[in-house]
Formats: sequence, structure tokens, C-alpha cells
Amino acid sequence: MDASAADDRSSRRSAIHDAVVVGAGFAGIYALYRLRKAGLAAIGFEAGEGVGGTWYWNRYPGAACDFESIEYSYSFDEALQQEWKWTTRMARQPEILAYLNHVTDRYDLRRDIQFGTRVVAAHFDDATRLWTVSSDRGHRVTARHVVMATGCLSTPKPIEYPGADRFKGQILRTAFWPKEEVDFRGKRVGVVGTGSSAIQAIPIIAEAAAHLTVFQRTPNFSIPAGNGPLSDDEAARQKAGYADLRAREWDSDVGICAKLAPETRRALDCTAEEREAEYEKRWAAGGLYFYCSFVDLLVDKSANQTLTEFAQRKIRAKIKEPALAELLVPKDYPFGAKRICADSGYYETYNRDNVTLVDVKSTPIREITPDGLKVGDTVHALDMIIFATGFDAMTGTLLNIDIRGRGGKRFSEHWQDGPRSLYGIMPSGFPNLYITTGPGSPSVLYNMVLGNEYHVNWIMDCIAHLARTGHQTIEAKPDPESAWRETVNAIGKMTLFGEASSWYMGDNVPGKPRVILPYLGGFRSYKQACDAEAASGYPNFEIA
Repeated sequence: MDASAADDRSSRRSAIHDAVVVGAGFAGIYALYRLRKAGLAAIGFEAGEGVGGTWYWNRYPGAACDFESIEYSYSFDEALQQEWKWTTRMARQPEILAYLNHVTDRYDLRRDIQFGTRVVAAHFDDATRLWTVSSDRGHRVTARHVVMATGCLSTPKPIEYPGADRFKGQILRTAFWPKEEVDFRGKRVGVVGTGSSAIQAIPIIAEAAAHLTVFQRTPNFSIPAGNGPLSDDEAARQKAGYADLRAREWDSDVGICAKLAPETRRALDCTAEEREAEYEKRWAAGGLYFYCSFVDLLVDKSANQTLTEFAQRKIRAKIKEPALAELLVPKDYPFGAKRICADSGYYETYNRDNVTLVDVKSTPIREITPDGLKVGDTVHALDMIIFATGFDAMTGTLLNIDIRGRGGKRFSEHWQDGPRSLYGIMPSGFPNLYITTGPGSPSVLYNMVLGNEYHVNWIMDCIAHLARTGHQTIEAKPDPESAWRETVNAIGKMTLFGEASSWYMGDNVPGKPRVILPYLGGFRSYKQACDAEAASGYPNFEIA
């Protein structure tokens, strides 16, 4: 037996682990890597049968990243950056999953992960200052630290219509897509939802299905992805400039810089011709580059209107039937206030003879019948129904775990009127409990891979500080936590995000508090606040 295997078996037998990591997506994999590198005994729990997180579960047709592969990847190891070869501009799900498996095996992390295991509880003991983490398979693990690397879009909303058990055909969900290939040929297929997952899947399903019916409640703005093969020459050029690219990403607000630099001008300071040229450039670039366009687009309604009207014109031009176009053009909210989508032929799909759009906002879905979906008094006959109805974003997974902190305080009570945690990383009353890319951080509005890296690095520095100073626990102080929440809310109110009904605001889940979930001040200012906190010895945290 080699030394590493012996060390691993010893750590698994130890009464107390240094850390438990919940989740094995981008955040969990990197957290296990950093913990191992620091010489700490850690164990990971992952509900899936393999690594990947959202990229393990979301394997529906067309699933892909919506910005450059070279950016949607780890930055912590230059050798890894140089050795991995992306085949397309924006990697598809199988390639991203292969990459995460490669990283896991490259650093021999698989032996630290319990797969097929869902964490159901984490309880803090005041006397021992330790956490006990329990799983649905009977595990009870004691640890000093718990890292919740549970992801932002990992708890799908349940099917909200009655009658699923009576349907004679097949029901699928994009968030739990089967591993085996799904055959749409000759089938009457219904897709419920027109968010990012549906927008990616619909064009592919339409090519094979006998007929596709799309049930739309709210239209979304989608930009052409512009995806395609990545040539060897382009890949070599990208890798040669990796150091500069990463430096620009870490000093940007959204972490997307590969093809177009962030714009620093205000839309309303430009002429109409200059605005049009800027919008055309970013529309042609594909993906999510509008997030780093004119700086006033998400804070000034007049500025945003110029982009909203541009996108509406672009959508109308793709659809032959004017009445159909009007159903697909968003009109009730500003561009970017809901998640911008990226597509490959989405709007053009509605020009096909075998595709029908049903507006379920004006006439809602009533139930699932044995033969299909009942909308109003009309039953749409279907052989297969696909639900792409979104997630209980950013908070759902954490609130589904029975987390209890100091004095038995329940996490669900702490977050009952909306999420509370300092910098989106640590809540008060829950010592040594850390959250990656959680609510209150830039999270889903920054490059998620780099955001997870940043949080894991910050957490590891925090753990090292405790060890260096001889302390055992750290947690946010209540007053700074409340102040940070007020900061997040105040910045959110300066933006146009509140003018849309979206999962950014918790609107898609009945009963969920309506608060802005991500920090909207940009990654640069957020990083400055977190770095200053660590550099000054964590004055806003209680260290015991």
C-alpha cells in the first residue's frame, strides 16, 4: 500500500474530520483539492453517482455553457489550463462533464467522495464545537468545518400540476435527464417552460419529433450562442494569452472577457448610431457579452429601453408569422432583468410546420390528463411531456437540509424572511459553516467557476487563520451580517432587476420571500470587501 492510500484510509477511520464538503461540482471538487493540499482530512458527499454537479444532472439535448469554454474552467493550475483541449467555443454538457472527471482523476480526488449520498442534516455541538453531518444512507460524520458547495441551481421545482401519475406517456425533466438516449421520433412532445434549458433543448427536439408543442408562460430574451468548433490555432492563441485573460477576469465585474472587453461608457452618453454598433457587435459575438456592455443598462430604464427595443427587433426578424412573433417577444420587463439566454436557432424553430406555441399565461395549464396537458378546456394530446420549469434557486438546496447551529438554531428559521450571511459566505450562529457562491455574493452574475475558486480560496485562508492563531471557530457577527444584507438590498434597489418576475428575486417559487438574491455591485467591489476583511483579521466575525 502506498503512503497516500494509507493516509486516506487513516483519515476515513479518524473520529474527527477536518472538513466535510457537500457537493462535487466545480466548487466541491476544488474545495477537496485545496483541503487535501493543505494536509487536512476531508470527505465529500455527492447525491449523484459521479462528479459534475449541475453538469451531471442536466444532460438534456443541447445542454451547453453560454460563454467561452476557455473562461468556464479552472484557473488554479497553469498545467491543467494548458493540457486540456476544448473542442468548441462554448462547451456542451458531455465535454464539461468529461473535463470535471479529468480534473477529479488528475488530482486523485475520487477516493475522498461518497457518491450516491445525499446529506440530510448537519448539526453543531456547542460543547465539542464540532459538526455532525448525516446522510440518507446512514452516514454520521463529525467534522470541524462544513463547506456547502451545493450549487445555485441544484433543486428543481416540483411538477406543479395534478395528474402526473395518470399520464399514459413518458414524463421527463430537464434537470433529471436520463443517461440513456431519449428517442423523440414519431412522438408528440410537449415542453413546459421557455427558460434557458428549454431554449437549448427545443430546437433539437423539434428536428426529431413528429410534433412539438411548447407551453410558454413568460417569453425570454435569448441571444444567438454563436457556438462552433475551436480550431487548433485559436486554442493555441487562447492558451498563450491565458495569464492576461485571467488577470482581466479577476479584475472585472462579470468575469467574461475573452472575446469582448467590458464597455465603460454609458449608453445615454452615446449617439443612437454608436449604441446600435455596440449592440450589433455583442449580438454577433454570441453568448452573454451583453452583461458587460454599457454600464447604465441595468440601472437606467431609459438606457435599458434602447437595448430592449434592439433585442425585440432582432427577435421579430427571426419569426415569419407576426402574431407568433408578438407572443415570443418579451415586453413586460427590461432586458437583462431576467436571466439572459443563449440559443442555437431557438426562434427560427417556431417557423417549422411541426411546432406549435401555446400561451399558458393567458390560459393556464389546469392538469395533466392521461392523454396530455389540459390548458383551459382544451386537451393537447401528447406522448411525452418535458418539464423545464426551473429551480428553487440559490436557497432551495440549503433549506432542504436540516442545518442546526449554535444552541440548536435552525437554519430555516435564520433564513425564513430571506437569506442572511456575511458576504454570502458565513451566517451568524453557525460556526465554521461556509457557503460557496451563495445568496449575498455575485454568484450567478459572475463567472461561476472563478467565483467558486475565489470563495474556496477565501474559506481556506479563513481556516488557516484559525489554525495559525490557535482558535477553533469563526462565524459572522449578527450586526455586520445585517448590514451586509442591507447593502445587498440597497444596491439591488438601484437596479432594474426588481422590475422583472424572476428567480433572481425568488419569484418563481410560491411563498418564497421576494428579495434580491445575488449581490449586484459587481465582483470587483465584492472582492475588495472580502479581501479587506481577511487582511484586517476578520473584525466582523466572532472568533472563539
